[in-house]
Amino acid sequence: MKVAVAGCCHGALDKMYETLELLQRRHNVRPDLLLCCGDFQAVRNEADLRCMAVPAKYRHMQTFYRYYSGEKKAPVLTVFIGGNHEASNHLQELPYGGWVAPNIYYLGYAGVVRFRGVRIGGISGIFKSHDYRKGHFECPPYNQQTIRSAYHVRNIEVFKLKQLKHPMDIFMSHDWPRSIYHYGNKKQLLKMKSFFRQEVESNTLGSPAASELLQHLKPNYWFSAHLHVKFAAFMQHETKSKEELPKATKFLALDKCLPHRDFLQIIDIEHDPTAGDSLEYDAEWIAVLKATNSLISVTQSSWNMPENNGLHAKWDYSVTEEAIKEVLEELNHNLKIPCNFTLTAACYDPSKPQKNMEPVHTINPQTTEFCAQFGLTDINNRIQQVKEEGSVRGEYEEEEEEMDSSGSAEEPSEYNTDNSGLSSINPDEIMLDDEGGDEDLSTCSVDPSPDHPPEFSASFSDIRIMPDSMAVSSDDAMDSTNEELEKSGVNKQVEEKSLNERPLKRVSGGENGNSGIKIKRRNQAIYAAEDEEETK
Repeated sequence: MKVAVAGCCHGALDKMYETLELLQRRHNVRPDLLLCCGDFQAVRNEADLRCMAVPAKYRHMQTFYRYYSGEKKAPVLTVFIGGNHEASNHLQELPYGGWVAPNIYYLGYAGVVRFRGVRIGGISGIFKSHDYRKGHFECPPYNQQTIRSAYHVRNIEVFKLKQLKHPMDIFMSHDWPRSIYHYGNKKQLLKMKSFFRQEVESNTLGSPAASELLQHLKPNYWFSAHLHVKFAAFMQHETKSKEELPKATKFLALDKCLPHRDFLQIIDIEHDPTAGDSLEYDAEWIAVLKATNSLISVTQSSWNMPENNGLHAKWDYSVTEEAIKEVLEELNHNLKIPCNFTLTAACYDPSKPQKNMEPVHTINPQTTEFCAQFGLTDINNRIQQVKEEGSVRGEYEEEEEEMDSSGSAEEPSEYNTDNSGLSSINPDEIMLDDEGGDEDLSTCSVDPSPDHPPEFSASFSDIRIMPDSMAVSSDDAMDSTNEELEKSGVNKQVEEKSLNERPLKRVSGGENGNSGIKIKRRNQAIYAAEDEEETK
């Protein structure tokens, strides 16, 4: 079957689906499934905008609300993970995954599903070591710390995924697995994104947690986004024994969803022709959720997952074939995920904007039903219970007063670095620290994107067809990978201009540009890139 893979969507659903329709008209290619690797921005209303960790200038309604309200329907089944620019209050309603709109499915904090026999897994968010060992304690209304920590990967999700034994076909993460750049055209990557050099050379670019999962799961394909650059790699995994068959992973990172960007990839995936067209639960994953349910935490206290170090009575939570069989019997061997999407918030109405709408902590009926069916803890219900007891809110508010936003009050993480996979000077990424991350969260814009998106016929460079082989063997041979990808599609527009060619933008100082002006190279590049895109 044909699978379309998209990078950071940033709420531009109309653009994404129209590009797929254009692909069908021009090349007679119709994807059976669309995967999105984070920054999906499922924003339903003005309250959701307040829960998105971006500067005020980037808080735009975009077009998801039209699919949420039922005004439009996704033309292809869409499965996505969360990134670091999301309506966190909306996605938090579905910690185990669920429908955010008809035909659009969120995988949850971590999740595994099946479609036409293809096993698809993913983990949402980005890695930050200071939050990695905490529970999922955040809930709206968020403060300046929790609006960010809400999308940080937690060790329990990685632990759950590491209990899986059955083969994985596709896996998605928002940030890249650390070290993956050593298995692709590193020279070309640094030519396109020279500001990655220091982190690449020090091997600190990317997520160590994702790297750990990559080595454990060994999926056939791994897709990521986040860094707003297209990059391919081929990783041959080491075998642990002579009996183990060799495994390799084809890695692909996608660009962001913008006109004249190469943000979509089409690949052919072997599937089960006898399988139905419905999205299905994965029986092993459900069994793992049941086995690890007792490990769930909703406090910000840090702790490590069980391991074989003499401190834990049990450390192996992988499941037996018998446990998987029990799940199948519970479901009467019907693994189809119910189409039980439910509206849980008012939908944005362009004719009646509500700029003062406040976010609330919501229990989603989909999660309630899922937890009841499999005997799992509803994380949001647990948070509300603890809040009512008065223990959590008082506890973490006191701790937040004593610690800075980097989480310096807690014990060291098992990972000794704190890189999220985002270069500190990536001009294509939205930066929070210097761009209003500590501003009033009530500030937002409710102007939707234009009803008539750019005409794409003039330059059809948004889609690439994946070649049959992406194989490369060493850093010395990596040039062939990206060259082959470039030859496989339509000529690509020039993505970036030299930072030195972009006009400087003043971020402080007098109105007339007198003394005291401070130019931040990172922010200057961000604004220049945004202004350039808006004029196209």
